[in-house]
Amino acid sequence: MQKVLGFGGFFFRAKDPEALAGWYQEHLGINRAPTDMEMAPWVTESGVTVFAPFDADSDYFAADKTFMLNFRVADLDAMTAKLKSAGIEVSHESEMEGIGRFARIHDPEGNAIELWEPAP
Repeated sequence: MQKVLGFGGFFFRAKDPEALAGWYQEHLGINRAPTDMEMAPWVTESGVTVFAPFDADSDYFAADKTFMLNFRVADLDAMTAKLKSAGIEVSHESEMEGIGRFARIHDPEGNAIELWEPAP
């Protein structure tokens, strides 16, 4: 059976794509999508990727959004401290035994971003 090898990209609409790409690069270290052969793409570290459709009426993230991003981080405390120092609100800090620790932020266009430090 053929299957996909991994997550190749996430494409979504934005009111100001250039500004939003800059925010993701500045605050989360995600390189902008290359527009020529000189630009380096964002390369992720190997690890778990969860692909999980949610019920249409889920309250896990905002009802007016069809997606929520989840990014793995190595040190949730250091990442949230960096974000807070940049004036970014951090909420929904929690822990799930055996799964890891979580925190939530929102990008400038209101998209929810869950940060996940996997359990060791």
